[in-house]
Amino acid sequence: MATPGETKMRALFVGGTVDNSELDMACDTPPAHYPENTGSGLSRYNLHHVGRDSDGDIAYAVYAAPDLADEVVRRVSEERDYARRFEATPGAPPA
Repeated sequence: MATPGETKMRALFVGGTVDNSELDMACDTPPAHYPENTGSGLSRYNLHHVGRDSDGDIAYAVYAAPDLADEVVRRVSEERDYARRFEATPGAPPA
């Protein structure tokens, strides 16, 4: 569990203009899209999967460009070794 002022999870981006970028997120549950509310109708990154640490907390959230196939996002995530880096187990995003 994060202490006040501590980052709770890391957002990781696959594909699109911010490919291979990262962002600290101070929330318990990642939003389904990033940015959460654009108001412009532009394509947003979709929450693809999360990695949970040994306590069951979300350590990272992988966001994918809307035009990427699931297989591509999984392959890139494995190549970047997010699970090992964050000592977490990848799984489905929260409902």
